[in-house]
Amino acid sequence: MALKDVKPTRSELIGLKRRVKLSERGYNILKMKRDGLILEFFKVLEEAKGSRDAVGEKYDTARQMIAIANTVEGAIGVKAAAMSVREKPQLTLKQKNIMGVVVPEIESSKVKKSLTERGYGVLGSSAVIDETASAFEELVDEIIRAAEIETTMKRLLSEIESTKRRVNALEFKVIPELKEASAFIKMRLDEMERDELVRLKKIKAKSKA
Repeated sequence: MALKDVKPTRSELIGLKRRVKLSERGYNILKMKRDGLILEFFKVLEEAKGSRDAVGEKYDTARQMIAIANTVEGAIGVKAAAMSVREKPQLTLKQKNIMGVVVPEIESSKVKKSLTERGYGVLGSSAVIDETASAFEELVDEIIRAAEIETTMKRLLSEIESTKRRVNALEFKVIPELKEASAFIKMRLDEMERDELVRLKKIKAKSKA
């Protein structure tokens, strides 16, 4: 705010003081929101670390099981079992609110299946095929969970950055400029008041002469 554009009037001063109060209130609210979002972010970050580790472990297990299955049943047998699966995983995307930030909530079904739901038949399967299928189902289930957590983390981080910019703008630009303008108007009004008193004294002195 350029001081040359500020009108040194009492109404302007009152308006500026009101804007300072509103800006300070907004600053405090945004600061609380920023701090709250940071706490939520670190909670989700811990979940993300655990989820990443779980995905890595389940991926390694699934790779080991598919290698064993290919050795025991052969590539054709494994592919035949995989192709026989009829039920596909179903995903339902919902939303939840974390301190004003909309994040995804993914519900999955038909990822983990029973022997009969896998389609290849109990008699036509072997223990190694069943264990391999279970390993991949658990991997897919963990990947879906990881996708929800990672997306939530990214959205929280984006909102934190946006809130921080607004807090900094209020703290270092808007509020200081408003206070500077208020101080300038008060100084000018005081000067005008002193000038007016001097003028009145001179008029009074002349009238007595």
